[in-house]
Amino acid sequence: MRTFYSFTVILGLSFFVFSFNKIEKSNFTYKNTKASNHLTVYNNQNDVNEISNDFFKRYSDLKKYKSDVMSLYKNRTLGTIWFDEDEISEFGSVLYEKAKKTNDLVIPYQKEIDQLFSSSSDKSILSQTDADMLLSSLYVLYTKKSNADKKKLAYDAMLKDFLNYSTIEETATVDANAKVEYDQYYKLQDVLKKYKRLEKSSKYKPIVPEEFPYKDLRPDAVSSTIAQVRTRLYLLGDLKSDSKSNVYDRELMDAVMKYKVRNGFKPNYILAEEHINEMNIPLEDKVATLKLNMERCREISALIAASDEYVLVNVPSYELIYVKNGKVQLTSPVFVGAPLTKTTIFNGEIDRIVFSPYWTVPQSIVQNELRSKIAADPNYLAEKNMEMVNGQVRQKPGPDNSLGLVKFMFPNSDDIYMHDTPSKTLFDFEKRTFSHGCINVKMAKELAVAMLKDYPEWTQAKIDKAMAGKVENSFKLSKKVPIFITYFTSLVNDKGEIGFFQDVYEKDANPNGETLPDAVIVNQ
Repeated sequence: MRTFYSFTVILGLSFFVFSFNKIEKSNFTYKNTKASNHLTVYNNQNDVNEISNDFFKRYSDLKKYKSDVMSLYKNRTLGTIWFDEDEISEFGSVLYEKAKKTNDLVIPYQKEIDQLFSSSSDKSILSQTDADMLLSSLYVLYTKKSNADKKKLAYDAMLKDFLNYSTIEETATVDANAKVEYDQYYKLQDVLKKYKRLEKSSKYKPIVPEEFPYKDLRPDAVSSTIAQVRTRLYLLGDLKSDSKSNVYDRELMDAVMKYKVRNGFKPNYILAEEHINEMNIPLEDKVATLKLNMERCREISALIAASDEYVLVNVPSYELIYVKNGKVQLTSPVFVGAPLTKTTIFNGEIDRIVFSPYWTVPQSIVQNELRSKIAADPNYLAEKNMEMVNGQVRQKPGPDNSLGLVKFMFPNSDDIYMHDTPSKTLFDFEKRTFSHGCINVKMAKELAVAMLKDYPEWTQAKIDKAMAGKVENSFKLSKKVPIFITYFTSLVNDKGEIGFFQDVYEKDANPNGETLPDAVIVNQ
């Protein structure tokens, strides 16, 4: 489960999160921002100086750039420049790539900066404050090198230009001819070409419901809305022909089902308002989404290409796939972290499968959820098959254990792992963000069986016995299996059908209202 920290610790580690904007008369002014989970604190000038002095004292090789670095924070209302919540933003990644490709650029503290972008390193070694200021220092160094012919540089003004999607556009244009090994990139590219053509079609018009307020449409309904939906699904490829009929007939039922399944909706024939709204998302927004996800393919392309076996979990589609020797061996629904306890997007390696696991309840859950229940009912622990061990609450193995019958471990700083669950009914929901950060797998048993096929000692009978055990049984894999926890809001399935999924963690939000470049559409 995700590790929780006290408010005091979070506040302490939050980026010094101040602004050099107007200094309020009071010592602190608090403000919550939608773009960050951190509490933004506006400090007085003494606090600002103290924190900056501390940073440049520890990173003394950067001291000569202090005034330039601190100028970047002068008029910013948010604390961090290079972070999107707890993760380095795309702009931070682009800066890192540009700096690496700049000839003769000497980067102090290269090792520390490299750790920020390494999937295998522990990023918690650096505070977010240090990480952001290191990247700001890197920006100053990169800008100086790139503008060596200029005597005076306005770093803050230039930063505003850098923190713009045209920066990513330039990077994508430069890399347009680079081979991408992950075939999903080219599948999305084909769909992108189709959607660019649709943008020019006069037939693609907003669907205007016949009734207001909108009422759900079911099979056999007769409505002008039905005719519009029929045309839309024909243009999108879910229907082979457009009869123009305003009757919700068998042909349209099949098309609606196809549309719903590929887009992650609950598979039924009801046309609700949310489905009409999704169909009415402007094509230019869909095009932007496709481009963004093509770039996400680049980020893991080489890693996937180098893996003959891997597990991929995609958060927005709530789906897991297990691939071996280039073929999908298993597909399973999952549920993931709630918006306040997000599942971290990262890559790792599964090194153990644990049967009949104990569940050591995180202290945050004990404090926030269990303490009052235990106090109110002396038998609560026994009734829930729990026990107290060395001051910690843990749940014993069994079918009602919160981790189910098996879990899959891949070391990471957030203590996230995959596991079975007794709460199978939760997989019936469309939006499946229920956990404290871990990934709950509907077909966990089947996944264990599939991953252990190369281990002849693990017969089906042995697996069944291990899952029914009273004591935890951990098996270390001789060959670690890569796992990719991804955030694709559009994907093409094996049938060549595009799916667009809800941006559940709001990672697709584009503050500048701009899109990624047309260069990614062609020239491949």
